[in-house]
Amino acid sequence: MLVLITYDVNTEDKAGKTRLRKAAKICVNYGQRVQNSVFECSLDPVQLSTVKNALLKVIDKEKDSLRFYNLGNNYKNKIEHYGAKDTYLPDDVMIF
Repeated sequence: MLVLITYDVNTEDKAGKTRLRKAAKICVNYGQRVQNSVFECSLDPVQLSTVKNALLKVIDKEKDSLRFYNLGNNYKNKIEHYGAKDTYLPDDVMIF
C-alpha cells in the first residue's frame, strides 16, 4: 500500500535539528522523498508499523507533527504531479 508520511519538526534548538535528521534518515529507508519533509512509501502492514514506531520514538509530541496518509493499493488515480522533480511509481522496477 502507498503511504504518504509527512512531518514538521521544530528546529529552534539543536535537539530539534537532530530529530529532523533522524526522521529524514528513517523515512528515506522506506520510500522516496517528494518534498523536504514528505515521503511516498510503498509499505506492507509490518513495515508501516515499524516505520511508525521508529518515528514516534524520534519526534517530540509537544513540539513536532507527524502524519500518515494511507492511500492504499489503488493510489495511482489519487496522485497528480506537476512541475519539477521527476517521480517514480513505487511499483516500478528500480536499479541501484
